[in-house]
Amino acid sequence: MGNSKAYPVLRATDAVTAYTQAKRLVELLEETEDKVWLMVELHTVAEVRRMAEVLPQGPYDYLDARRDPATGDYLRFEADVTTADLVTLEEALPLNISEEFPRGVVEDRFMAALGTGMAAIEWRGRWPEDEEAECHGTARYDGVQVVFHGEHAQWDGWAERHTVFVHTDKWGDLPRARKLAAYLGSEVVGEGQPGW
Repeated sequence: MGNSKAYPVLRATDAVTAYTQAKRLVELLEETEDKVWLMVELHTVAEVRRMAEVLPQGPYDYLDARRDPATGDYLRFEADVTTADLVTLEEALPLNISEEFPRGVVEDRFMAALGTGMAAIEWRGRWPEDEEAECHGTARYDGVQVVFHGEHAQWDGWAERHTVFVHTDKWGDLPRARKLAAYLGSEVVGEGQPGW
């Protein structure tokens, strides 16, 4: 059990640059899962409307947990974002999505629809064998992640910059992370963090 080790290998002020570089790293994975994990925080009705064009099925939910005052049960956002009126959406804000989707189908459109809230795209796979690496590639831990408006792999706190992470075995693999960062013309830009 445990988390992967996530190394920040690029920080950028431009979201398109971070996304493009993350996709370059994904191409280096020896194996890539058929699904991609998408997470986004939506703070305005305009952001919800843009994202609804990309991911009409969601699932959309309240960013902050809400409880029924009478029963104490957790409430779920159940309105259809494609048809909900302005008042319904304003009262529900902020909303989020955190779900798997088929890889290669929506990532470009998802990225283009982002607003100012935190968001992430995660591609899981397995790094190829590398004689200089400290660990073998492992499908359980390996992959690439781009966090928009964030500097932490676990989506902890909004930031102006966007960060690309490479994930390795839970024990870490700094030589591999350095090599992957160099491939982008960058370097490891911080300590390894707990990943997924």
